[in-house]
Amino acid sequence: MYTSYIGKKFLKLYREKEKKPHDYSAKQFFDEVFFPLFFDDEKHLMHVHGSTFFQAVSPNSLVNGEKESIFRLNRLREDIKNNRLSGSTYVGYAAGGVSATTSGQVTNLDYSPNEEEIYSSWIGQALGIGISGGFVMLLQEDEILISLFEGWKYYRQYLRQTPNVKNKQIETWNGQWLSHFLSDDFNKDRPFDGFSVEITEVQGNMAIPTKAWSMVIFALTKRFQGKITAYAYNLSQTNTTLGFINIYLPEIEYLYELKDKLFLDKSEVVLNRKQISQLETFYNFKSACKMGTIGLKAIEPRGLREFMPKGSVDFAQGKDFKFSDENSFQIFQLYQIWITAMLNKTELLQLASDVAKTLIDLELNQPDRDKTKQTQNRTSKEVMDSKTIKDFIDGLVEIINNDNADTFKNVVEQILKMPSDNFPLFNTLIRFEYSYQKSKI
Repeated sequence: MYTSYIGKKFLKLYREKEKKPHDYSAKQFFDEVFFPLFFDDEKHLMHVHGSTFFQAVSPNSLVNGEKESIFRLNRLREDIKNNRLSGSTYVGYAAGGVSATTSGQVTNLDYSPNEEEIYSSWIGQALGIGISGGFVMLLQEDEILISLFEGWKYYRQYLRQTPNVKNKQIETWNGQWLSHFLSDDFNKDRPFDGFSVEITEVQGNMAIPTKAWSMVIFALTKRFQGKITAYAYNLSQTNTTLGFINIYLPEIEYLYELKDKLFLDKSEVVLNRKQISQLETFYNFKSACKMGTIGLKAIEPRGLREFMPKGSVDFAQGKDFKFSDENSFQIFQLYQIWITAMLNKTELLQLASDVAKTLIDLELNQPDRDKTKQTQNRTSKEVMDSKTIKDFIDGLVEIINNDNADTFKNVVEQILKMPSDNFPLFNTLIRFEYSYQKSKI
């Protein structure tokens, strides 16, 4: 199980950090560090489905004033010692029988995990990063594993300070803590300073909210470069595995670089890094993983398709963008940045602006007798509503003249060079520029 791999990798880092002997085992760590912090309290930090820690204890079973938590710990030890394996003892493993909902993981291969792997699976699961959609990511970067471990004690502290908050949310906590650890506000000398979570109500209980998957990805770009690989899954009554997903952080970081390049000399309010990192995505995490990798395409901003030409892509609505306040202007900039990044050619933003200006000039310079609804549609709406490159070019042919010939010739040359999938994005860029320039008139 990958939870065991992560647990063992962390344990190696822990031995080095705490100067433990090379044979310091996962069981020792579990007994000395993990159990006291996670389970030796009425409020547990983690939930493992079917685990002994969440099973009732008969008062008659307690001898000589033994604590319930110690009884449960000893019960787990016995299960592991006697090789009674299931997902409740070996985290991420199959069900104990062939009729249970996770029995699909049962195999006839000769696989007998040892004690080290079993205890390591608990440690590995506690290092999972909970993200929106109910999934957990495991990352193997050393700095991440150590930072998550150091955040465990603050989760215990947080539960003591906020007794009405739901417990057993270590994965959710990890997502919040990692984002805090990677933020500009993090102070390594006072790690808990500046950490804040807006508690939400979940099924009548107050709970720590799950971090949006995109916000965790954006946070990773602040410290890591290149590609990182995540193992994504969900463990519950039925286990779901999304598998290993490559995350291409330079593609995400490019949004920040592009913002500085495109808007450095602009006088208007410009998005800051934090605002970009808080964008909501069109794709949920599972859908993003279906792409095979997570990069720029996966973080398509939610709401963008409302303004794409109807019929050009799924869920496109062809709405006109309205500028009403500062927030709408920031959304406009966010859309601009993401589309320009996808087109991978900054010159296309200026070209889109030129085309939009030309369309507006055509409308303004029409003789009064020609300013009919039909004529105005030809000069702007029909062109910007084009679903395909052919429709777009046909629309330009209808309105070309000596004044706009160079602009239209340039745009036709450019769209014929771009992949057909990029055309709806470029046309949407024109639509945004058109709306922006019209708002200034």
